[in-house]
Amino acid sequence: MKITQIVMVFLCVGAVSFMLRVLWALVRERKNMTSRAVEVYFSKYIPPKKRGELIVMNINTDTLKLPAKAGKRIALIALVATSLTVPVHSQQATSNAASSGSSQANANNNQVSQEVLQELDAMKKRIEQLENQLKQREASQQPDTADHTAKTSTPTSDAAVASSQPTVSAELSPENTPPEKKEKAAPFAFADWTWLNGNPRTKDVVFDSKFFTPEVRADVAYHYDFNHPMDDTIGGSSEVFRSNEVSLTDLGIGGDFHYNNVRARVLSQIGLYSTATPRNDASYSRGQWDLADAYRYVSEAYGGYHLDVMHGVNVDAGIFLSYIGLFSFYNFDNWAYQPSYVSSNTPWFFTGLRIQMFPTEKLKIEPWIINGWQSYARYNGRLGFGGQVLYRPYSWLSMLTNNYGAGADALGLPNRTRYHTDNSVEVKYYDHPEKFLDKMAFSLTGDAGCESGAGVNCTGNRKNAQGQIIAYKQSFLGFMAYNRWWFHRDRYGFTVGGGEINNPGRYLVLLPPINGATATSGTAYFPENPGDPFKAWDMSATYDYMPSQYITFRWEFNHRHANVPYFSGPGGITPPGGNTGAPGSVVPGWEPDLRHTEDRGTMAILVKF
Repeated sequence: MKITQIVMVFLCVGAVSFMLRVLWALVRERKNMTSRAVEVYFSKYIPPKKRGELIVMNINTDTLKLPAKAGKRIALIALVATSLTVPVHSQQATSNAASSGSSQANANNNQVSQEVLQELDAMKKRIEQLENQLKQREASQQPDTADHTAKTSTPTSDAAVASSQPTVSAELSPENTPPEKKEKAAPFAFADWTWLNGNPRTKDVVFDSKFFTPEVRADVAYHYDFNHPMDDTIGGSSEVFRSNEVSLTDLGIGGDFHYNNVRARVLSQIGLYSTATPRNDASYSRGQWDLADAYRYVSEAYGGYHLDVMHGVNVDAGIFLSYIGLFSFYNFDNWAYQPSYVSSNTPWFFTGLRIQMFPTEKLKIEPWIINGWQSYARYNGRLGFGGQVLYRPYSWLSMLTNNYGAGADALGLPNRTRYHTDNSVEVKYYDHPEKFLDKMAFSLTGDAGCESGAGVNCTGNRKNAQGQIIAYKQSFLGFMAYNRWWFHRDRYGFTVGGGEINNPGRYLVLLPPINGATATSGTAYFPENPGDPFKAWDMSATYDYMPSQYITFRWEFNHRHANVPYFSGPGGITPPGGNTGAPGSVVPGWEPDLRHTEDRGTMAILVKF
């Protein structure tokens, strides 16, 4: 009997120790689950030629349900352990009792053994039931997946790796999730630049698509020359051509093409620009294929590619606009219709290659490799090189420099080289959109340049020992300044400005179209030889009414003056009966009527979509 009691005591003590050990393990498991993030690795079968995807788990659900199940296990084990301590205590009490109660002790021992077995059997069934429920719930939450913790993951075969998504480690802790990659800001997108002189003021695109953004421009004007030229011809300008007539200066139709980083732009040149722009370029006279006619109806035409490096890089080739002289080729974009000489007498376009680089969202560096100075072709045997640097550090400040050199841009003179620098600053010094006078800004531009070689130089007239000039100074120096006011939420605008140039040698003076003269033909009535002087200044006042961002009604007055007879007078610059002989040739018994001064008024309708 004593042996039986001893065996039962040892069995009960062992069972209690085992249950306490399990209870301690479950407590540790609960503690680890609440304080440690779980690493989960997912893999999923993917059909051939497709990549896998990460199975996203609900973090709150997975981290809260497991500890709850562990709590149920702990409560169950604690109940069983408590029940086992009761028979152990009763066995110890029985062993100290008198031998006279032996029969009652035997009955008690039998009853305890039965209760222990029943409790153990119930505990086993309950644990199995909880484990089955846990497996079913996990299977329903993650169908067709195999999850492995970092410590118990099994090796994967090479075939499985090749046919599935690469294993992804995901910390369930939210603070450990990797930050999203921040996209680089688009160049100059941090501010509104529609106030700038030379920039279009449209803020909304009428129509756009993934492949094409259309653009339509119309420039229709009426100019009144107070000199009243009898042939209605105005000279000395690259924007104004006819007097006392309604003229279609330009109709541009085209737009921008863009798809998968490939880009292109084309815009037509229909109207007076299609005649006036090519006649100021003499390069087409060298060689064949009549480039003046081939390109005359196109103001912009280029294709290129965009690279997603830095804040963007564009590589374009073709015919693209030049912004030497600040003003845009399109009058809709400008504060005034007739710009001063620094802008009107410098290039409106280039033909060649440009590379636009944006190291930051506030800086553009743009080198050029071009055929020449506003030319369709090379004047001689050399290409021209130049570039632009544009810096806009603040929403109220824009700084621009254009530089050109190495080109041989005098037809038939391959040893004469042209250099030019153009520098502008624009400042918006007042901006209160809530007031009637809501905005004020000014622009200031300074240019300098020269030609060197073939009888001219940049520094001064050179003389030989006999005092004769053997090399004339041939240079360009000029400036222009404008101030603009905006009223009533930019509905009205008023601009005053002007400028001055000094260009000995006249190599950048626009040749008046006397008897049909062009840059190729020249004319004896207005020679452009080394040493020929030319100084001029101008001023203008411009009033704009802008009921919509897509249209401008413009009224402007211009006063222009030159130190030599230059502007069309009442007698005009066309011989009686029309052009006679070769372009620019001398007509016996006739002289053009050229004056020092020109006053004119302009009314224009400018449209851009």
